[in-house]
Amino acid sequence: MEIEVLEQTTHLYMGGKQQTIAAIPQQPVVVFIHGAQQDHSCWGLQSRWFAHHGFSVLAPDLPGHGHSAGEALPSVEQLADWVMALLDAVGVEQATLVGHSMGSLVALEAAARFPQRVDRAALLGTSLPMPVAPMLLELCRDDEPKAAALINAWSYSPSAQLGGSPVPGLWLIGMNQQLMARQRPGALFRDMSACNAYARNPESLAEIVAPVLLVAGSADRMTPLKAARALLEHIPQARLTTIAGSGHALMAEKPDAVLDALRQFIAV
Repeated sequence: MEIEVLEQTTHLYMGGKQQTIAAIPQQPVVVFIHGAQQDHSCWGLQSRWFAHHGFSVLAPDLPGHGHSAGEALPSVEQLADWVMALLDAVGVEQATLVGHSMGSLVALEAAARFPQRVDRAALLGTSLPMPVAPMLLELCRDDEPKAAALINAWSYSPSAQLGGSPVPGLWLIGMNQQLMARQRPGALFRDMSACNAYARNPESLAEIVAPVLLVAGSADRMTPLKAARALLEHIPQARLTTIAGSGHALMAEKPDAVLDALRQFIAV
C-alpha cells in the first residue's frame, strides 16, 4: 500500500493482508520499524503472523528506504516524530512499536516522548548509546559497499555465516547483502550517523510508562547482550529475552524464537 505521510509517499507493508486505511484502527496495531539500510522486508515472518492473528500490521519503509520517497531522516528524534505522523495518517491513536537496531532507538524515543500513544514497545538488538566507530562512519560516507560488507559480516553469528540458516537453501549473508545494496545511496551514512548521535540520557527512561521487551542475541557483536542488560536498570516495566546463539540479525537468524518472544509479549 502507498500512503502519504508528511506529504511524501510511503510504502506500507501490512503483513500480506488486504486492508483499507479505515479498517486499520479497528484492531490492535503493531508497527514494525526496520534498522539501518533495511526496509520492511526484514520483518517477513513476524509481520505476517500478527497480520493473520487479529492485529493490524504497519511495516513501513522509512523515508529514503525501500519504496518510500524522500531522503533518509538524519536523527532518531525525527524518525520518532515520523512514526507518530504515520499513526496520524492512518487514524491510529495508540500502537505497539517493534523496532530493530536503529528502529529500536526510534521505538525507545517514541515511548519516552509520546507515552499516550505507545501501548508497549519491543526493542530488538538495542543499546544506549549506540556508538559507531569513526572508521566505519567514514566508510559509510566514502565507500558505502565496503561499509555495508563489514556491517553485514558483523550482523550474523559464526554459525549463520557457515550456512546455519533456518530455511534450507537460504544464504543469510547473501540475502542481506542484496537487501542493503538496493537501498538509496547516502541512506547508510545518515542511518549510522543518527544511531551514533542519539544521546538520550538513560536516566530519563525512568519516565517510560509502557511495558518494554528487550530482545538480545547472545552472539550479537554489534549491540551485545550486556547493553540490553544495562537498559533493564533504567526502564521500569522492562524485561529481557535472550535468543541463544543469535547475532544482531535476530529476525533472520532465529525467526521463530523472535516471533515466540513477540507473541508472548504482545498477543496476551
